[in-house]
Amino acid sequence: MKVVVAIDSLKGSLSSMEAGMAIKEGIHKACEAEVIVKPLADGGEGTVDALLYGMGGYKVKIEATGPLNDKISCSYGILKDNKTAIIEIAEAAGIKLIAADKLNPLYTTTYGVGEMIKDAIQRGCRNFIIGIGGSATNDGGIGMLKALGYDFFDSNGNSLSPIGKNLGLIANISADNALKELSECSFRIACDVNNPLYGPMGAAYIFGPQKGASSEMVEILDLGLQNYSEAVKRIFAKDTAAIPGTGAAGGLGYGFLTFLKAKLESGIDIILDEIKLEDDIKDADFVITGEGKLDFQTAMGKAPIGVAKLAKKYGKKVIAFGGGVTEDAYKCNEEGIDAFFSILQLPMTVEEAMEYETARKNLVATSTQVFRLINALN
Repeated sequence: MKVVVAIDSLKGSLSSMEAGMAIKEGIHKACEAEVIVKPLADGGEGTVDALLYGMGGYKVKIEATGPLNDKISCSYGILKDNKTAIIEIAEAAGIKLIAADKLNPLYTTTYGVGEMIKDAIQRGCRNFIIGIGGSATNDGGIGMLKALGYDFFDSNGNSLSPIGKNLGLIANISADNALKELSECSFRIACDVNNPLYGPMGAAYIFGPQKGASSEMVEILDLGLQNYSEAVKRIFAKDTAAIPGTGAAGGLGYGFLTFLKAKLESGIDIILDEIKLEDDIKDADFVITGEGKLDFQTAMGKAPIGVAKLAKKYGKKVIAFGGGVTEDAYKCNEEGIDAFFSILQLPMTVEEAMEYETARKNLVATSTQVFRLINALN
């Protein structure tokens, strides 16, 4: 029997690979089987750690510019091929880097994201996987682009600081000083929202308020993004603002798609492709997935559903484990998960359940019993 395990992290308890290895231990307690464990993430928090752990590589720590233009320490990953960088933009432009009372997308910047990319380029990387969730910014990506050598000017020829407030002042854009190596680089952007750059469903109106924007700020930012896109159309003859995903991360999706050799893709699709999960699934008997909490949101396309859909392409049985399971988790059955199980063994508090050793033991025990049943039925 061959079993392929690709489970998302149980956040606050176990990493993706720790959870996978616990399941492997449980399966081997129940029966003899070939068990393949692969890392899983969806492009958001934990993507760097999952891919480095599962595929080999190392972390790089650098000093970069934070979202409030202060110097911070951040890190990104380089895979063992030394050509592929894995970056989570939240490391340098994340909302978690700012105290709640200091949030203001008029003044935040993605400049540090560009610094991370530039550092990776200088180390020889030409392929990039970039997760763009959790941003505190609404600068349309001009901060990132500024760090990569692009220049933005007002109508008087003055250089503009790359913050959301200045989007409405952009009258000219120059690529003269852009890093030459950018033409050799490709970017896979993990983007799981379909919002356009501006308008009622755009970056400012949909995501601005959670980043600290008042209704007045939202209007300023939205008009700024419109002006920015008009400048791009006039100067570079590129009209991409309506493409789904350009509104991601305060317009950072637009910056990547319009100025760099980038593709906006589903985060889980990128990860499944990178870890070559399909190759392992083809001749598997069972596929195991899951995450910390299985609920209706899981069924809306989160990482376990990506695994399930890939498994169903080959007619495989899919089992999911969750740290907790809600009443509406049955939706997961409709999306390719044949059966799911909560790993809780006894009544306990959430805090107790999330302790590392408790979560690990519960996952081992549950997978053992599930595979004892499978073994008995066979």
